[in-house]
Amino acid sequence: MAHTTNYFDTFITVAPDSKADGPSEPPVKEGAAPSVAARTYGMIAEAPYAHTSDDVIFTVWADRRDVPADERGAARAEFFSKGQPCLRSSDLGKRYGWGVHSDAEGRVAVYPLGSAEYRALADGTAPDGTAVTVTAAMRSSRA
Repeated sequence: MAHTTNYFDTFITVAPDSKADGPSEPPVKEGAAPSVAARTYGMIAEAPYAHTSDDVIFTVWADRRDVPADERGAARAEFFSKGQPCLRSSDLGKRYGWGVHSDAEGRVAVYPLGSAEYRALADGTAPDGTAVTVTAAMRSSRA
């Protein structure tokens, strides 16, 4: 059985214990490989609503491990043969002030904390006017 990290018609708000008071792009240190958060942010921000959460999470994992393109199909099947952390556990919502919206087809986009779009999504309304389920990113520490 294949597992999935995809959400549909859902908005993941910034975690309740996040110290972010606004959005910031995850930093990329000169000479260092981009972090998981930087890769995730880049992939979503550069192509809003082009990828599902599964696409993003797998691609970031595979890129970090230099999985060759011709092996990615089999690697993806193996990767999702067991559960994987979803975007609720991403540092985008825990540290960097970004909400993640999944549309009806599971494709994702990021919205900055404090923006009008973020507020509308957090109130349960998607950019196209449809209703969304609202859930928070996971806390960094126990309540």
